[in-house]
Amino acid sequence: MLTVRGADLVWTGLTEHPGGEVACGPDGRVAAVPVQGEVLDAAGCVVTPGLVNAHHHLLQSAFRTLPGTRGVPMREWLPRMAGAYAAVGVDAELAHAAASVGLAEALLCGVTTVADHHLTWPAAAGDGVEIASAVAAAARELGARLVFVRGSARDDPQAAALSADAIASALGGDPTGMVQVAVGPAGVHSDAPETFALLAEVAARHGLRRRTQANEQVDVEIAAQRFGRRPLELLDEWGWLAPDVTLAHLCGVTGDEITRLAAAGVSATHAPGCDLPMGWGVAPMAALADAAVAVGLGTSGGGSNDAGHLLADARLALQVAPLAGRPVTAREVLGWATAGSAAGLGRPELGRLEPGCAADLVCWDVTGVADAGVADPLAGLLWAAPGRRPRHVVVAGRVVVRDGRLVAHPESEVAGALRGLLAARADRC
Repeated sequence: MLTVRGADLVWTGLTEHPGGEVACGPDGRVAAVPVQGEVLDAAGCVVTPGLVNAHHHLLQSAFRTLPGTRGVPMREWLPRMAGAYAAVGVDAELAHAAASVGLAEALLCGVTTVADHHLTWPAAAGDGVEIASAVAAAARELGARLVFVRGSARDDPQAAALSADAIASALGGDPTGMVQVAVGPAGVHSDAPETFALLAEVAARHGLRRRTQANEQVDVEIAAQRFGRRPLELLDEWGWLAPDVTLAHLCGVTGDEITRLAAAGVSATHAPGCDLPMGWGVAPMAALADAAVAVGLGTSGGGSNDAGHLLADARLALQVAPLAGRPVTAREVLGWATAGSAAGLGRPELGRLEPGCAADLVCWDVTGVADAGVADPLAGLLWAAPGRRPRHVVVAGRVVVRDGRLVAHPESEVAGALRGLLAARADRC
């Protein structure tokens, strides 16, 4: 049991409490009354719910800033990334090392839950359970929550469905809520209607959420070339505009498409740290939110963003929103990065610090020069210090980052494991 005490401000996601405290019960949830146990000092901090990264590709943490992947069209980016995967060799060992780095980075940036859309499945991976289990093991070792999305990118539809079924059976049903499984084709540019249909059957059988990507430039281009349609028209026809579906990116959607998305009850994930450098534009997230679409935030992967700092991307979303409709407030965007992302995962207990919600929280130190002169400390989390790291991070009532350091493993150890593995495989090639 744990009590976070002495904060300058506690933002629950719904209300703000100057000088408030948060009690974490033995069940890993926020308690309505004080509890006995450890007291975590939050003096000089703003406390928020843990951030929820609703769209990541953790494997790409091993493939950042590769030559030929910056400032190029996606049609060139995709084969270059695929070539790098093939050269290094994607297996459970690499998946664990890359996920460990990505999840450690996430925790050190105040992210307590990461949705990992894993799209790379070499033939040698078999049913994929070994790779999925390696990613889940990395999350358990560090104390992060994980949503493992069994994705597909031009995979055989039957093989993808069998793999998703096996992964759901192996990892699903976690009573602690620390590991969740979902399914997700890469998009209509990549996967056949049969893949969408078969993965939807797996999702229905296991009670899983569905996720996919839509309206990146290549998605729009290929949908027009192959089908003479817009991506969202195809997703609607294929049964993938529904309340259990979350769509990432959504650049260049029209007013009519926003109306269609809202009517279907889908949720959306904004990834400006990927979309802008890839040249896809600014998704109209304020318009989607105004239409009552649940909006979340994600970083996407290291191959396009190169960083997993969700708060920095929240700041970017705040800054570019006027280019796609209207200005948004810091509180709106923090809501996207917490409860909004959680809604897209079907996890209403995440992203808020109300009694009964998951005791996932972040203590942001606001005593430094970057926050001096800030009149609104909650808004200052986004407007000031874009690269800030938290003082403490708590997941399910357990401290996983204390005084800016990982509790489970030294940061250098996690980074060194991936560096060593990549070096060894480079020598082997």
